[in-house]
Amino acid sequence: IEPMALTRYKVAKLAGVQQRRIDEICSGQRGITADTALRLARLFGTDAQFWVNLQAQYDLETTEKEMRKRIEQEVTPLAA
Repeated sequence: IEPMALTRYKVAKLAGVQQRRIDEICSGQRGITADTALRLARLFGTDAQFWVNLQAQYDLETTEKEMRKRIEQEVTPLAA
């Protein structure tokens, strides 16, 4: 948002959502829903899948940081 000289308020207004939604997404407190992905895609001239993929990547990285050790302890890989 900042490289495009857009404020969170402006993005929210242009996307037709409350600023709180954009604030929470930017701070990692809220995920990008399908509705938000469609709105951001239209606003920025991308496709919704781009935004969904960003969310999935964020979710995977966050979960890996939180759960990696536990999963390594609980899951035994199959022998090749």
